[in-house]
Amino acid sequence: MDQPSRFRPLPRSVVFGLLSLLVVTLVVTAAGAILEPGARGDHSGTEQIVGAPDRPVVLVTGSTAGLGRELALELASRGAHVIVHGRNEERGREVLEAIQDQGGGSASFYPADLASLDQVRELARIIEAEYPRLDLLVNNAGVGPGAPGHERVITEDGHELRFQVNYLSGFLLTRMLLPLMQASAPARIVNVASRSQRELDFQDLRFDQGYSGSLAYGRSKLAQILFTVDLAEELRDSGVQVFAVHPAPAMDTELVRETGGRPQSTVAAGLKSVLQAIHTQDFESGTYFHELEAAQAHEQAYDRQARERLRALSEEFTGAPPLPSSLRR
Repeated sequence: MDQPSRFRPLPRSVVFGLLSLLVVTLVVTAAGAILEPGARGDHSGTEQIVGAPDRPVVLVTGSTAGLGRELALELASRGAHVIVHGRNEERGREVLEAIQDQGGGSASFYPADLASLDQVRELARIIEAEYPRLDLLVNNAGVGPGAPGHERVITEDGHELRFQVNYLSGFLLTRMLLPLMQASAPARIVNVASRSQRELDFQDLRFDQGYSGSLAYGRSKLAQILFTVDLAEELRDSGVQVFAVHPAPAMDTELVRETGGRPQSTVAAGLKSVLQAIHTQDFESGTYFHELEAAQAHEQAYDRQARERLRALSEEFTGAPPLPSSLRR
């Protein structure tokens, strides 16, 4: 399904434009695409953009495996510079090599464990310091429901693991990178959510009572969608749009296989859905997509009081900076 987008193949004189209702075509000449492999010192295997300030820059969290990896490869093949993120440096280097081998764009890799808010903060600081722009942020990294009967895990920050990795860390990372995205506007945030959405219990976000991996996963994914709707309202008319997408049912990934269930769809199907959320110009910011169709999420996502309560608690839990005044309506 072809969609108008800044990542759609264009004539040779143009590399690619990037997403939004106000489409801007970015022109990158061969002389402007000079890269220096390994130019970032402590970040092994990264590349530094030296003479291509107009190359679209995208960050895909959890992009060393599964859906995130395929998305990173696809966006790079369309001319973007992809910031690859994951916990495993060996996998990160493999993705960089795959992007280099296929040609098109470029990439860098930064390791960070989203189960540590300190590492999330450091990741955001590095990106802010080393990049003049950020056109697209895809919050894709996540922890699945887990194997049946597994125990609840509390992170070093004191939060239930799925709630932190799937939601809180993305909330913090997004908040910290918003000024950079505003400077790059038009820009877009895509939260990879799920059809598995369970109502949030604000009295027990740590799951001290009645823990269930599938329930914890469903709550964390609904939190992502509340965040999407809430942030879209806050950023209205700012040039930064926000979307959420359930990519496909039970894709053939490690996240699904660890549950012991059988995959119901392919990563390619999920990739198609996420690309549409990235490219679409036909839907308002804040839209939730069920695969390729705009859909209604769980009713709690449209409860303003619930969204405001989640936002306040998330700011308290993460110490996230307030939304810049220049971004508020």
